[in-house]
Amino acid sequence: MISTVNTFSGIPEPLARLIHELSKLPGVGPKSAQRLAFHLLRASEESTKLLVLAINDMKLQVGLCSLCFHITEIDPCRLCQDGERDKSILCVVEQPLDVIVLERVGQYKGTYHVLHGVLNPIEGIGPEDLRVKEFLKRVQDGNVDEVIMAINPSLEGEATAMYIQRLLAPYDIRTTRLARGLPSGADLEYTDAITLAHAFEGRKTF
Repeated sequence: MISTVNTFSGIPEPLARLIHELSKLPGVGPKSAQRLAFHLLRASEESTKLLVLAINDMKLQVGLCSLCFHITEIDPCRLCQDGERDKSILCVVEQPLDVIVLERVGQYKGTYHVLHGVLNPIEGIGPEDLRVKEFLKRVQDGNVDEVIMAINPSLEGEATAMYIQRLLAPYDIRTTRLARGLPSGADLEYTDAITLAHAFEGRKTF
């Protein structure tokens, strides 16, 4: 049993446990977690059952594509199965959310590879913790002509992009990166559609 009663004085332990778990979510601090927990406490039994069911279904039915490692309920995912997409262009991103953002723009018609993170030696994240080996296998096995680096331009993102570029050195593959309008340190998630479209159009050799 998680000891959270002392942290949330005067709150019944089941509710305190819920607050404790909600506070672990990204962007949810203790106060926000408490507001969410009390909202759920006041909500109808039907609405809370629907929430629990949605979470359970998500965990049971959503996994990773065995080719690109984007989130999917079918394998391979619909993007990889799409015969209209250009399989010779491979866009490398950090997280599945980046794929969703780029697809929303509607500018890119190639394929993706999701790394699920970036290199971060301070946190102990190395190439073996990312989907780098699978990426290299796709390059070796497929007919990839261009790799687009759509990794967020953070310090860790730049290091990851440079590492992948070195891996691609022995291959006759054009390596580009998103260009104009994408400010240093900006996440794709928070970049508007027009800026992203220009970034794809103006991509430059890495």
